[in-house]
Amino acid sequence: MNTFWVTLSASVIVVLLSIASLPLLNNNANYLKFADLRRSSSEVADLVVTNGTIYTSDDSLPFADSMAISNSRILRVGNYSSIKKLARTLTKELNLHGKIVVPGFIDSHVHFIPGGLQMARVELRGVNTKDLFVEKIRKAVANVKEGSWLLGGGWNNDIWGGDLPMASWIDSVTPHNPVWLARMDGHMGLANTLALTLAGISRNNENPNGGAIIRNNDGEPTGLLIDSAMKLVLPHIPEASVDERREALLRASSHALKRGVTTVVDFGRYFPGSSPEYPWDDFSDVYRWADLSGNMMTRICLFFPMETWSRLVDLMSKSGRVLSQWIYLGGVKAFADGSLGSNSAFFHEPYADDLNNYGLQVVDLDSLYNMTFSSDKSGLQVSIHAIGDRANDLILDMYASVASDKQIRDRRFRIEHAQHLAPGTVARFGEQSVVASVQPDHLLDDADSASKKLGCERAERGSYLFKSLLTKNAQLAFGSDWPVADINPLKSIRTSMKRVPPGWEKAWIPSECLCLKDALNAYTISAAHACFLDKYVGSLSPGKYADFVVLSTNSWEDFATEVFADVEATYVGGFKAYSIRPEDKSE
Repeated sequence: MNTFWVTLSASVIVVLLSIASLPLLNNNANYLKFADLRRSSSEVADLVVTNGTIYTSDDSLPFADSMAISNSRILRVGNYSSIKKLARTLTKELNLHGKIVVPGFIDSHVHFIPGGLQMARVELRGVNTKDLFVEKIRKAVANVKEGSWLLGGGWNNDIWGGDLPMASWIDSVTPHNPVWLARMDGHMGLANTLALTLAGISRNNENPNGGAIIRNNDGEPTGLLIDSAMKLVLPHIPEASVDERREALLRASSHALKRGVTTVVDFGRYFPGSSPEYPWDDFSDVYRWADLSGNMMTRICLFFPMETWSRLVDLMSKSGRVLSQWIYLGGVKAFADGSLGSNSAFFHEPYADDLNNYGLQVVDLDSLYNMTFSSDKSGLQVSIHAIGDRANDLILDMYASVASDKQIRDRRFRIEHAQHLAPGTVARFGEQSVVASVQPDHLLDDADSASKKLGCERAERGSYLFKSLLTKNAQLAFGSDWPVADINPLKSIRTSMKRVPPGWEKAWIPSECLCLKDALNAYTISAAHACFLDKYVGSLSPGKYADFVVLSTNSWEDFATEVFADVEATYVGGFKAYSIRPEDKSE
């Protein structure tokens, strides 16, 4: 009997426990359903972009017709049936009406604040006669207070026949104002006589290392200073105020967005002869301010003068490389030579129009090697300006030596410009995994002058070898070098595909023309990879920032053939930052 009651009691307990557990099981099922709902609700789009041709720059899915965006990032890319599942009541929709969308352009080489400052100064780009040059200065000085510096730039003597300007051209119209006018490439500038006097420059000055004072037949300075000789004048020019530089950033950012540029690699106010402190001043006074005050409009990857490498190491050790969604610390930059237009690019052979001149090596190689080695050992990305074929070979040799310690690391060494290469040099970029950071629109200015300065055969053998670099597995990153050339990726893409300089009917070195895909990638995913930002931007891939550009064309075939299109709208983080129609409001 006792056994019976014990067994019965146990059975009852089991039944009671089973009954009692039913709500728990139901609650658990409800919890799982809730978890599934919560998981799916995290994949709700803020914005869906539909009915277009979306070029992603992502080889896993090159094209799509729709994409979903959430919390400033891309949630999904694909066809509309898969994207619409992520839409809810509050989800906004952008109907492209068949228009083409591409990733936000990344300009791999700009001087952002100098570009913004130049927009408010004397603009000499496109001036094609001496008379127009002088007239521009005469009109500008009329609006400047007596005794104040008149600043400007962008002139290119090649387009008015090649004669270099002289102080005597403008002295009569600027008797009471010192003047400094930078050549378009930033490696030469013109000072009037008053500016030369203030700087103490006379026939008695010797050429500084890495620079030259241009003189007339009597040994008197003409007013032109090349590369490091510019440091004789630049310190006498009053520094732009903090407010002026902040306004310059805002101007530059608005200008970039109009051209579809959402990220720039900024090499700052750093040129031969300028102070290495300028980029650091702009970092603290301008970029930090803009970030904290909500005034950043484009993403910025900052490079600093290589001589300040240890300061950048200290900063990165404290803050990391990503300071915010807007500001990234890139690396360090140095110069190996000057520019072709200033006859200061460094070549193996002399200039055809100046047989005693091989160009300028603007920095001591031992010093450059030591700084490069220390920067690289500290984990910094290194970028060096090299235009002439000899300068490129010297830097490639140095990079190979620095990397010879057998420490396998993703360095992504960069050469900025890489404009003129000796036979056999092209292959070294791919073999050494060196990024060629190039500016297509420079070839429009150089095509005529390169033939004169280098000779036709030499110029065509080694100038702007975009296709050859890609064929030899080099990483190609496109940029503008603004304000040397204008920020205009669509124009640069067309230039790289057509290579037809002004006044020409045929392409210059047609074998080097690119296809649309390669040109777009050089302004997007390859440009992002070239500055270690490919985890964040560069392609329209899930997880990356939703930076994209809506173009004015709806025909991919026409775009790929003629590359005629305008930027209709630019989106940064899924929000409209620019529209060709001012009345448009942000989605």
